[in-house]
Amino acid sequence: MKKTSLLPVIVMILLFGMISFVTNLASPMGDILKSQFTIPNWQGTLGVFANFIAYALMGIPAGNLLQRRGYKTTALIAVSVGFLGVGIQLLSGLMGSFGVYLLGALIAGFSMCLLNTVVNPMLNRLGGGGNCGNQLIQFGGTFNSLCGTAVIVITGLLIPSIVDARISDTFPLMYTAMAVFALAFLVILLTDIPENSSANDSSVEKLPLRGLLAYRHFLLGAIAIFIYVGVEVGTPNILNKWLQNPDLDILSDTLNDDDIAASVTGFYWLLMLVGRLIGGVIGAKVSPRRMLAVAASAAVVLVLLAIFVPASVSVLFLGFNGAHGFGFNHIPLSAALLVCVGLCTSVMWGGIFNLAVEGLGRYTERASGLFMALVCGGGILPLLMNGVVDIFGPAGYMPSYWIVVAGFAYILFYALVGSRRRSA
Repeated sequence: MKKTSLLPVIVMILLFGMISFVTNLASPMGDILKSQFTIPNWQGTLGVFANFIAYALMGIPAGNLLQRRGYKTTALIAVSVGFLGVGIQLLSGLMGSFGVYLLGALIAGFSMCLLNTVVNPMLNRLGGGGNCGNQLIQFGGTFNSLCGTAVIVITGLLIPSIVDARISDTFPLMYTAMAVFALAFLVILLTDIPENSSANDSSVEKLPLRGLLAYRHFLLGAIAIFIYVGVEVGTPNILNKWLQNPDLDILSDTLNDDDIAASVTGFYWLLMLVGRLIGGVIGAKVSPRRMLAVAASAAVVLVLLAIFVPASVSVLFLGFNGAHGFGFNHIPLSAALLVCVGLCTSVMWGGIFNLAVEGLGRYTERASGLFMALVCGGGILPLLMNGVVDIFGPAGYMPSYWIVVAGFAYILFYALVGSRRRSA
């Protein structure tokens, strides 16, 4: 990598972190909404749904914007929209309005889509594509996971009891996000971001979408991203609700069920950080295809074991006990297995994106927008999983993970077969 590329790389990695910071806030917010407005599980997931359905609405326009205006302008628009979206969510806390919160989550999702459309192809391009491009995306993902873990942990600290939680309890996080967006705007404005030579190329802009779909590995990769984001978000989302369910009393031997549940969920995102760091270190030596195949295989095994292991089988877990500090507590072995899935999901995003855009050349920016539209799976699959729980009650938590098993099985297929480059 050239030294002149270092600053743009740092800026892109910082934006990668903001994507996770804002996105992961939506998951604990679901529990807060459920408590404050007394709504069922599936409605509590609507914040996550709004955040991710924005990708379906903004994905293709984001790709077009990136193609016409370039990386820098698109990034500036993205952080501005993010500032507005978080500001509206903050306003919803002052108003006590569920609808206003969902509007803010939707607008914040527009920002995340725009940022993802910029960050991923830029990092892949700065790394020169291939293994090195994947390596940079993995390093960016490490900071992404760090910010995601921080949101979950800090939310647990800010909310002593989920039963009495309110949107206003998360105001410190929202103020922080708005401040970072404002700072990011200034940094990007003053940074020289390299643009693709195909920017403002009218022939690329007129490329029909069916032309992109002719790339079979891209089409199947876009589907893989839809599934991946869904299972990545759905796995800890259902896990947290399962551990907190008062009817099941899963954590009966612990001092504070809510704190331990938050710690377990936070550890999932922490393992994603560890996995991405490892992926970044070995990314230049291990092909994205092999890395993705190993991760998907391990994920299928872990989730299957979690489904079939009795909830009564427990292991010791080091977690946060509120005012009592950190300590060891018994958690179900199934929960520990699902936490370990974070190691597997950690490297999947970079691997899928790298394999999907390989060989698209000057059409990469346009393809990135279509690719991002499918990220809406992060709102749809968790909604389906929560629907299964609502239908079957307390007995529906583990069965909902069959959706996750099927998702990881498809990602394994993509790694082994679907990512091979040939026309549709």
